Amino acid sequence: MPDEEKLESNTFAGFEPPESRFSPRNIWSQLSEEVDTTLGSLPLLACCFATGLTDGTLYNAYGTFVSMQTGNTVFVALGTSGQNSKPYGWARSLCSIGCFTIGCLAFSRFHKLIGGGRLRRTLFSSFVLQTVCVVIAAAIIQTGIVDGSYPSQRDPADVDFVVLVPIALLSFQAAGQIVNSRGLGVSEVPTVVITSLLCDLVSDERILDPLKKNVKRNRRAAAFVLTLVGAICGGWISKATAAVQPSLWFVAAIKGMITVSWLFLSKVE
Repeated sequence: MPDEEKLESNTFAGFEPPESRFSPRNIWSQLSEEVDTTLGSLPLLACCFATGLTDGTLYNAYGTFVSMQTGNTVFVALGTSGQNSKPYGWARSLCSIGCFTIGCLAFSRFHKLIGGGRLRRTLFSSFVLQTVCVVIAAAIIQTGIVDGSYPSQRDPADVDFVVLVPIALLSFQAAGQIVNSRGLGVSEVPTVVITSLLCDLVSDERILDPLKKNVKRNRRAAAFVLTLVGAICGGWISKATAAVQPSLWFVAAIKGMITVSWLFLSKVE
């Protein structure tokens, strides 16, 4: 009888009841793990596609970017001399720059507040907020509060400042991506910048190394291609659907999948 009890004890020694595995303590422990950056770069590469998709769509419809702030800076500068091609186009670009800046400040402080940029809970929470922002922006356009037709049916002289709301939301959430890339230590995939990415890519002394020998080069090249493909898709989707919101719902779905992925990516051992 003692032998049977010993065997039974050994059999269940490594078993953890489901209610124990999903206890608040275990869930919090999992959320407190650091994500391995080897695979952690993959969601950021998906963000590059989302960036291209968003900017390719929004620029066509509203004449401004929500991620690429270099172009917006030029648009604001041209607006000071009345050379921006769309009425109050400089205001949309200025709104985007301001909300992107506020987003960088907010996300960076938030990351520091809850423990650091590499923690699973930080990445999950950040992308929940980003997804919510995209969903709200898409819903505002879907419901007709903001004209989402492409090309726009509005008179160019008829300026609707309500369009600043989705621009503000999308610019704010875009800031979260680059803050996440910095927090993870994957700065070679900034997700919202192409200029510095191309410079770092082609000036890399090891650019011709074999595929497995230069991971940063591979990520930079993939980030550029995905951003380009995303922008191409944004243009074609807008043209095919004659609307802005389908691309934004697509971006929201991508962001949602990225959010869930942070819960399953491997941790740092």
